[in-house]
Amino acid sequence: MSDPTWLPADWQHPTRVELSTGHHLRPIHADDTALDLPAVMGSRDRLWGIYGEAWGWPPPAMTAEQDREDLQHHWDEIQAHESFNYALFDADETELIGCCYIDPTDKAGADADISWWVRDEYVGTAVETALDAFVPGWITRDWPFEKPRYVGIAISWSEWMAIPRQG
Repeated sequence: MSDPTWLPADWQHPTRVELSTGHHLRPIHADDTALDLPAVMGSRDRLWGIYGEAWGWPPPAMTAEQDREDLQHHWDEIQAHESFNYALFDADETELIGCCYIDPTDKAGADADISWWVRDEYVGTAVETALDAFVPGWITRDWPFEKPRYVGIAISWSEWMAIPRQG
């Protein structure tokens, strides 16, 4: 059940947003497994360094079926407006390049926790630079948050983990 204070009842989430590089973000779903699995597992060590302690993700080994179940869970959460996982794709959606997570928070100081990543081979490229510049403006422009927190950008993951939980 989603938190009634998380998002306005009549608010609709974006279904596709374009980056200046010709790439786009859209909600991820189970049909993206064939592109998601190699993206995640191909960058697994770096992603574990980012998300591992906080989320326990990605696991050391993940089957296509496990990934498909995870992506279906994300899709269900998106449809219920409980949390959002947007995948970054090339123009023709032949390559999943990274993801952006928009989550409610139970930690003081923000009304949403937002983070994102790109595959190892895109670190330091124009695509990562464009995504880094795009996400905060997109959140300000298209999302109904008053105090979004950019975890891994504005504060480190260790700083985020040290924030006490509310309630």
